[in-house]
Amino acid sequence: MSDETKKPDEKRQEPFLGMVSRRSFLSQLGAAGVAATARPFAASAQTEPAMVANDIGTEKIEGAIGVKLRVNGKDVSLEIDPRTSLLDCLREHAALTGTKKGCDHGQCGACTVHVNGRRINSCLTLAAMHEGDEITTIEGLGEPGNLHPMQAAFVEHDGYQCGYCTSGQIMSAVALLKEPCGPKDADVKELMSGNICRCGAYPNIVAAVQAVRQRA
Repeated sequence: MSDETKKPDEKRQEPFLGMVSRRSFLSQLGAAGVAATARPFAASAQTEPAMVANDIGTEKIEGAIGVKLRVNGKDVSLEIDPRTSLLDCLREHAALTGTKKGCDHGQCGACTVHVNGRRINSCLTLAAMHEGDEITTIEGLGEPGNLHPMQAAFVEHDGYQCGYCTSGQIMSAVALLKEPCGPKDADVKELMSGNICRCGAYPNIVAAVQAVRQRA
């Protein structure tokens, strides 16, 4: 059949990639993707394990346990997975998001809180281990209009840039005030070495800590 006698509605053949046309290849690829994503949903629909609601009431947690924590001077009762870290408990269950999750491996210090007056990395300990302990987060340190002296010093000396590490830096700095520390900047740097500032605001952080130490 010549080009002049072809029917108007006759479809043009797609160029082939080997033995498969581009159109059929993309169709098969899309079908495979849908099948891959559909399987987990189908499995989850068939399996509905017994759950226990937590205090927030928006989620259900399998195998939950009840814990009672003392956070910032207030008693908090929660239903959590027994494997929940103190960091995740504070952020996800107690809605205290000032404590930040950085590395989640105890290497950056962004999650620093105080437990019975001592600083710890909250990502490295289980919430269930701290019933009866006094836990203090950045929210319990000060508030707008009534800042802790260390918070005010960080503002005065520009001890932050992006601010993500700042709550952990301040919590460590406040704990440092009660720890044996020499008078030099190098001594402060040593005791603050567990807190990483990826923006590099270290000179201003040290200046803020030293200002509070001198006033004290």
